[in-house]
This record gives sequence, C-alpha cells and structure tokens, in this order.
Amino acid sequence: MAGLTNGCNIKFATHFTYLSPKQGAEGLTLPSPRGPLSTEPLEGVNITSPVRLIHGTVGKPALLSVQYSSTSSDKPVVKWQLKRDKPVTVVQSIGTEVIGTLRPDYRDRIRLFENGSLLLSDLQLADEGTYEVEISITDDTFTGEKTINLTVDVPISRPQVLVASTTVLELSEAFTLNCSHENGTKPSYTWLKDGKPLLNDSRMLLSPDHKVLTITRVLMEDDDLYSCVVENPISQGRSLPIKITVYRRSSLYIILSTGGIFLLVTLVTVCACWKPSKKSGKKRKLEKQSSLEYMDQNDDHLKPEADTLPRGSEQERKNPMALYILKDKDSPEPEENPAPEPRSATEPGPPGYSVSPGVPGRSPGLPI
Repeated sequence: MAGLTNGCNIKFATHFTYLSPKQGAEGLTLPSPRGPLSTEPLEGVNITSPVRLIHGTVGKPALLSVQYSSTSSDKPVVKWQLKRDKPVTVVQSIGTEVIGTLRPDYRDRIRLFENGSLLLSDLQLADEGTYEVEISITDDTFTGEKTINLTVDVPISRPQVLVASTTVLELSEAFTLNCSHENGTKPSYTWLKDGKPLLNDSRMLLSPDHKVLTITRVLMEDDDLYSCVVENPISQGRSLPIKITVYRRSSLYIILSTGGIFLLVTLVTVCACWKPSKKSGKKRKLEKQSSLEYMDQNDDHLKPEADTLPRGSEQERKNPMALYILKDKDSPEPEENPAPEPRSATEPGPPGYSVSPGVPGRSPGLPI
C-alpha cells in the first residue's frame, strides 16, 4: 500500500487501483488480463476420455482414446507415459509426428491420432499398467493431463473337473474336485452343483483361490452333477458337468460280494474246460509218436529180406528147402518184437520135401 488520499483512494501498486464509485469507472486499471484477480476465463487444454479402464487381450490392439479441446489452432505437443516407479516414455510427438526414437519394445506398435489418442498393437503382458497423457499448446497457459488404466490378459481355455474317481462311499472323510484349465490369466473360480452356485455348507471347503473343492464327510445328498466356471476380465469358460455317485455302505457290500461270486464261478469253469483239453492233446501226441516208431521198425525189418533174396546162389534156387532155411537163419529178429502167433490149422505151411539118406557107394540121381 503506497498511501492514502483524502481517506478514500487506496492504491495497490502491485496489482490494481481501486477507486470509489464517486470517481467513476474510468479509474479502474488491470495490469494483466490473466492476473490472479481477473474475472476473465483462463485458457488451457481440456482433455476428456470416454473410458478410464480398458481390458486388452494378448496379441490384439488396444485404443487409449482421448479428446482434447483448446482455443489455439497450433499443433499440440503430446506425451504418453507408462507410470512405473520410474515413468517410461511411450511416445512423444508434435501433432502426429513422432519426436525422437521409440523404445525397441514399442517400435512398429505405436500409432497416434490427431485428437491425441494412442493405439497399441500386438499387446503384451508387459503393456499392462496406468498410462498418462499430457497435451500442451504454446499459446495456452495450462497443460492438460489424463490417465487411463490398461489390463492385458490371456483368454481362459475351457476348464474341466478332475477327480480321482467318480464314485465315493457314503461317510467318506473327504472327496476332492479340482477345476483345471490350460490357459488364462487372473482366473476366478465358481463351483456349481446341478447348475446352481454352491450353497453355504460347512462341509464344502474351498482352497484360497477357490480352484479346489473338498467335500468332507460325504453324504447321500452329495450325489449330483458338479461343474466349475472360470473367468477373467476378457473371457469366461465353463466345464462339462461330472456326475459324482455316492454309494451306501450296505449297497457296496452287496455289489462286492456278488461280483466276487461271479468271478469265482468264471474261474472254475475256465479251469475245468482247460484241463481235459490239455490231456487229450498230450494223448494224441503220444499216439502219433508211437505210430511213427512202429513204422520205422517195420521198415528196418523188411529191408534185409528184400536185400537177401536176389543174392541167393544157383544151388539155393534148385533146393527150395535150403533157401527157406537160409532166409530163416539170416533174417534178423527185431528187438522187443512180440512172439509170433501160432499158425492156424488151415494156414498152409512152407513146402516140405522128404529127403531119404543116400545109399552108400552110389551117387545121387542114378537109378538103383
């Protein structure tokens, strides 16, 4: 304050001079149209965005859409950053013309639009995070800022329920079902019984991530269809229902005893049919072997006789009795052959000849 004049005039040297209404409006002086006490609207960049959260899919593009407004017609300076402990500059441009060199992991994946929007192609899991855009224009006093959150996920593949067995005995201590799937990030699990979400039951225990369901002290009412639903921000998968059968203990004993009796009868029948078949086969083999040995013995017996007949001398041909006796002596007797059967009365014997002793002093064949 510089001083007072007539108790009415107050002068602020740094900003403006205020005059009383009696002195008229011509005494009002504003050193700057953008001064701190100016009533004129402030000029700056205003940025809006239709969404604050975008769910992206690995390998696909994502558009970080913004729109800015300004009273200036100059090209804006746009800067996109990925907020980390140390911010990472994604791209910086004047209008749509990129300034500087892009990072290797963003090369050939970046596109800028005139309204300041950013298109990221071929999304990677590392692209997930909070993106901040700053837009400034030379003639504007203030720089506009906006943040957009981007998530990147892998779609959920179809899940399936895995169990050690689809049957369980009543009053068993625990029965476990596992919801399994090959692909998918950030999964959340929901269990269904007969197509409806599981009711609150102290016997139904879920793992911290709800992936595993354990039924404690199994009851007959647990006999039902079970399935699981897996979802993440971009996809959802539901397994085929699996039937869990609960047997009463008495029913199980009947089934086991009946099955055991049937198995025993089957085994006895098979053994009874198999043994006679084995004996008859062995008997046929022995008979065949004996027949072959008998044929070999007959061949050995007949061969010497056939070889002896042509070798008889002329004297033997003249004397049939001598030939017969010679053959009888020379023919080998087969070993272990049974004794010859006695001839019947009607069977003709070998020809017989009466031989009278020769008269001494006479040669045979001369008349007496």
